[in-house]
Amino acid sequence: MKTDNGGDKNGDTKAKDGLLLLLLSMAASDIPGVQARPIDFVCDGHARRDLNTVKELESVMGECSGSALLPLPITLPCMKTHKASWDRKSVQQKRGDIVAALRALAQGVREVRSLLLPECQASLLERLERSVTNYLHILTHLELTGEDDSLVAACPSHPTRNLGDVLWSFSRLLTGKLEWLAAELSAGCHAEMKTSNL
Repeated sequence: MKTDNGGDKNGDTKAKDGLLLLLLSMAASDIPGVQARPIDFVCDGHARRDLNTVKELESVMGECSGSALLPLPITLPCMKTHKASWDRKSVQQKRGDIVAALRALAQGVREVRSLLLPECQASLLERLERSVTNYLHILTHLELTGEDDSLVAACPSHPTRNLGDVLWSFSRLLTGKLEWLAAELSAGCHAEMKTSNL
């Protein structure tokens, strides 16, 4: 029994250390002359899972009466993706696609937040915008060579006043396109970790 408990504690410690490295790298990118290291986000699945707060936001929405109906529609970016077409894109195009979707989502949330809202709903939207902004910060600081190029969406965007739909779209973006991009970039994790330890 002691061995099992020790293993759980070690796993929790590693996950927290990974998240700490990620947060430190994000803070470091705001300091002149210091660049965020993509290894902390791309190479640590635990850190990415800890950063994804959609389930928590959905839970809060369920406890916050009336928060699911927004006073103003948010235009959701296209989430439909043909995997074969996605695989043919360059990593710059993939990042550009995800960044464009996150920026559109952040803008929509920001516009709703500018209105007079019930305290519970306002707090929920503030947390959502902060989460979207965190992902934008990380993605724009990934060190990829070449210019980003977001292609024309394969399906039209659509407006919704249902906050549940907004959270669902955000979750699908994180667990779909973002995870695919992280998986592709993680191919260089072993080499980069080895170099960083020299």
